[in-house]
Amino acid sequence: MTRSDLAAPAARAEPRVAAGWTRLLPRGGAHSWLLRIASIAILFGLWELAGAIPVSIAFPRFSATAAAFVEMLADGTFVAAYSQTIPPLLVGVALTGLGGVLAGIVMGLAPRAEWLGLPVFIILQTAPSAAIVPLITFIYGIGFAAKVFAVVLLSAPVIVINSYRGISNTPHVLLEMSDAFLADRWQRVWKIILPSASGVMFAGLRLGFAQGFTGIVLAELLITPTGVGDLITYYRSLAQYPRMFAAILSIVILASVSITLLQGVEQRIFRPEMRAV
Repeated sequence: MTRSDLAAPAARAEPRVAAGWTRLLPRGGAHSWLLRIASIAILFGLWELAGAIPVSIAFPRFSATAAAFVEMLADGTFVAAYSQTIPPLLVGVALTGLGGVLAGIVMGLAPRAEWLGLPVFIILQTAPSAAIVPLITFIYGIGFAAKVFAVVLLSAPVIVINSYRGISNTPHVLLEMSDAFLADRWQRVWKIILPSASGVMFAGLRLGFAQGFTGIVLAELLITPTGVGDLITYYRSLAQYPRMFAAILSIVILASVSITLLQGVEQRIFRPEMRAV
């Protein structure tokens, strides 16, 4: 057997072909943004077409909705509405972020806490939120506290369960390594478990923030007629459907931009292997 025969298996054409195909796929940058813009343009085009058919008298064209959106942005309607929507949203997410992460860590480290608390948050995650949110009025009325509690109610299960899973799914290799270095319990928690779970915990915060938007809109639709939820109800009662859809579009845009920014922060902070799928 010659030296060239030994080297032959290493020279395969398949990896080069695969590499050639992967270079054609957009991984980010301008290609990724072009695809996103194209998908949004297709969506708005279908919206315009559906409004022109028309699908329903209550379904306006996208052009009419966009014109109403600009008008409401220019006359300060959105500024006044979101000045009442954003504060309880931020307070609720902040409270849930601190308390939810702490609860998830405790359940991940203590089996008794897991046995006691995990079923509660699983039930809250699967329960119909639209049916539960109106019950808040019996406890907190229809004020600021009711909206904060609605945000906490919807965002807490996601944050707590993701934090718990991040803690409980710490790789055993890392735990065995800490035993080999004779680390005590607190060193294992601070230097091994929490850094390993931080990516999943941050993803839980991001998803909890998204659920917070759902909670605040449900609270304003079903409990307190204020903020952007009140805009939706008010313009629906007046049959001003372009403005109603403009209010809905505004909350979708704000939530999408916020979650995208948080995802960008996550990609910058955590290594690929530490991010949640």
